[in-house]
Formats: sequence, structure tokens, C-alpha cells
Amino acid sequence: MADRDIPKTMKALVKRDENDGYSYEDMPVPQPQGDEVLIKVDSVSICGSDINLYKWNDVARVIAKIPFVPGHECAGTVVKCGPEASIPIGSKVGVENHFFCGTCLQCKYEDRGICPTMGQFGHGKKTEHGGCSEYTIVSAKYLYIMKRNMSGDEIAMLEPLGVAHNAIENLEVKNEDVLVIGCGPVGLLAQLCVKALGGRRVIAADIDDRRLELATKLGADVVVNSGRENLKDFVYKFTNGVGIGRLCECSGASSMVNSSFSMLRKGGHIVMVGLPKEPLHVENVLTDIVFKALTLKTVHGRRVYHTWEKIEKLVADGIIDVSPIITHKYKMSEYEEAFKTLFSGKACKIVMDPSK
Repeated sequence: MADRDIPKTMKALVKRDENDGYSYEDMPVPQPQGDEVLIKVDSVSICGSDINLYKWNDVARVIAKIPFVPGHECAGTVVKCGPEASIPIGSKVGVENHFFCGTCLQCKYEDRGICPTMGQFGHGKKTEHGGCSEYTIVSAKYLYIMKRNMSGDEIAMLEPLGVAHNAIENLEVKNEDVLVIGCGPVGLLAQLCVKALGGRRVIAADIDDRRLELATKLGADVVVNSGRENLKDFVYKFTNGVGIGRLCECSGASSMVNSSFSMLRKGGHIVMVGLPKEPLHVENVLTDIVFKALTLKTVHGRRVYHTWEKIEKLVADGIIDVSPIITHKYKMSEYEEAFKTLFSGKACKIVMDPSK
């Protein structure tokens, strides 16, 4: 796209105050400075955490800063570069929404994905920009340049898939049965990652039969409605009294997190992905945690850019198909209907096209 073809104004969703919802308005198309890159947004998906931002609840006050353009799961095409950026025009890119500083201990020696001073794209942290706009500005160092041919929807899905992959990679699932608690988008993607990374059988647990039906379609070997059946009793029966060796907690329900440790076998591994909003309490700390010699890991986002490379290959090679996770598509101008669908609980993953 030549400079002359880039419009002066664009449509965007904007959070300007603490009221519910967003405004849909005209804004100037931003001009890239320094190492910034202007991308035309091809697809943006809505995350469950976006409910907090839409409603501006207590969680939003912690994770976001007004004003901002929402949308952190974003795919785009490079149309213009600042003077210090050199990404080829026309490149397809995914946005690493955790804006790491690059200079702290974690960034230098451990993992840029857990930078303690990170900003966040689509949340107003160190940038007002997000993916719910026709064009957006991102520093080149936060863009993953696609090496393989993938659709905009697939690229946008790499952000949540990366969270799931990071969790399952940490869980060391090869030749293991894995219990995944919570069949929301990340939980379902985690199930796909279990099979892709050599896990044996997936046991999917949720309280929603619609989600469990989708889990079955995506290849879960066993599904359990934990609202009707005692999950711990099921696990011990399934494992002949031993306990499960690998557990991925994606529900974020405090009661499920609390009971997860009791379902693990000795030497078992657990990774926490869901976000509990209440204090955690484990009754039998000695028998359920200490004496079991467990491995507990947590994840926050992706390993930059290790995870992006891994999941791009899995999707491009057809080992993981993210399309069944996308249950609804909307024009961005229909954003109110999109969020209404999200609030209804009937959707898995919703994607929007900002150009419409």
C-alpha cells in the first residue's frame, strides 16, 4: 500500500470513560515514529478478559488505563514504517501484546513475557493503541513477522493459542494423560496442544454441556460435567486410584483450583492458566501438596518469541486447526452485537473485521 492510499482517518472503538461499553468513532490514522510500524488490521478477536474492560470493573482498573483502543489479539499487514523500522511493506504480522522493556533481569536473562514493567497493547498500558481499529501503531520489536501463509483470523488466534501452548509445554505432557479443567477458548486450545505435543489422552472438565460438546468435537477422549459429577471421584476411578499425572487448570474458579491438588498423583505436574478472583485455600496441604512432591507452574502469556515460532508451524502444518474455536464473526461496526453474544455465553471465540 502506497502512502497516498493510506486514509487520513479511520474507524475505531475507544474507551474514554468508566461507563459500560465503547464509543465507535472516527480517529486520525496514526503516523509511525522511530521504530514504530503502521499496520492495517486484518482481524481482531475478543478475549474473555475484554468483558472486564467493557464493563470497567475492579479487574479492569488494575489491568488497564483509560483512554485506550481495545483489542489485544490482533493480526495485520504492514503498510508504513517509521525511520528506524525495517519490516518489509506487505508483511503479515501478529502482535505480541505484552510490551516488554528489554532491559530488566527477566528480559535479559529469563523471559521477556514476564517483564515486571511491561505495557499492554489494547489496555492503555504504555500505549493507547489496540487492534479494534482499522489501522494501529506498534513498535517493530513487538511484531512477529509471519514466515508461513496464514489467514488473518488464524494469525489473531495465535495470541490465545500461545498462552495454551506455553502452559502445555511447561506441563511436559508426552505420553501422559492430561486433565484440562475449563473448556473456554484457552482450555480448548490447550487440549489441542496436548495432542500436538504428544500427550496420550485428554480428559476435559467443565460445567457447560455446550463447551463439553465442542471439546469432544476437538478430540477430547473423555468429557466430564463437573457440575453434575464429582470430578475428584471420577479422576481416581479413571486412574485406578492413582491420581492424574498432568493437570491444566483453565477455569479460574477458585473452588476448582483449590481441589486440583487433591486430584494429582504423587510426582504430578499442574499448570495454572485461569485467573481466580478469590483467595485460594487448600485444606490438606501436607497430603495434597508437600508429600506428593508436585511441580506447580503458572503462565502469563507466551515465551517471546519461542512460542510464536512453535505455534505458527503447528497451525501452518495443519497439526492444530484453530477454526472450530471461532464460532462467531462480526463487522467491527457490529461490536455491540458481538459483545452481547460474548456476554450470553453462547460463543467460544469471536473475531471482528475492522474494515467493515
